Amino acid sequence: MTYCVAIKLNAGLVFLSDSRTNAGLDQISTFRKMIVYEKPQDRFMVLLSAGNLSISQAIREILQIEQLKDSDDSEPITIWNAKSMFDAARVLGAAVRHVYDRDAVSLRQAGVEFNVSLIFGGQIKGEGMRLFQVYSAGNFIEATPETPYFQVGESKYGKPVLDRVITPTTPLDEAAKCALVSMDSTLKSNLSVGLPLDLVVYEADTFQTDKVVCIDENNPYMKMLHSSWGHKLREVFDSIEDPMWNGEQTEIPLMVESARGKPLRKITTPQERLI
Repeated sequence: MTYCVAIKLNAGLVFLSDSRTNAGLDQISTFRKMIVYEKPQDRFMVLLSAGNLSISQAIREILQIEQLKDSDDSEPITIWNAKSMFDAARVLGAAVRHVYDRDAVSLRQAGVEFNVSLIFGGQIKGEGMRLFQVYSAGNFIEATPETPYFQVGESKYGKPVLDRVITPTTPLDEAAKCALVSMDSTLKSNLSVGLPLDLVVYEADTFQTDKVVCIDENNPYMKMLHSSWGHKLREVFDSIEDPMWNGEQTEIPLMVESARGKPLRKITTPQERLI
């Protein structure tokens, strides 16, 4: 019942989330799915969440104070003193398991599965930016140059434009525009995703950002993007030649023999078999 996307580029990071929570056909609520952790000149982190709202809210609350100890005599690791984003992601994983140990049995008895998906990214001084997707078990994977973005929630509608546009070298503003187009496509096709949106854009090695915006239905840029994207898609669609079926003159025929197989055979009597 949500859509969140995060993009890791050479130039920085882009985070975007909707705020709709649907608990039934007649119960639609607004809850923010993004939280920003910022300690200027030291660390900048963003958490996006999808799935069961009570689980994700508990994880966010516990993450503020969650501690991870590698040994009895080692200093506890928190998201505020972790030396790397990997260690911070480990702390988040521990917070997920903490909530699972506390609530999973009771939820299962009530017929509710422990369901949460998280995206966690940012930068800690001393290393580069990193981006992780965290699963319900507390384990996680990291974004790579081959896979520079993560999505959680209703991801299928907004994925095509990301696959066509986003590479590690994509400029930051262009990636933010692409994320908004991805969200607009999802809003158009899925009622369980809705405004307002939260958008955060982070420039590499700054450890803070002022590019934080809440986007509602009256936002002029989002209204322009929604109108322009739909109009331009229609223009491109109309510019593609229709398929020719009756031998009309064309340089791009559709009715040609396939090198891999014959056309589908039609069944015309009850006695015929496919094989």
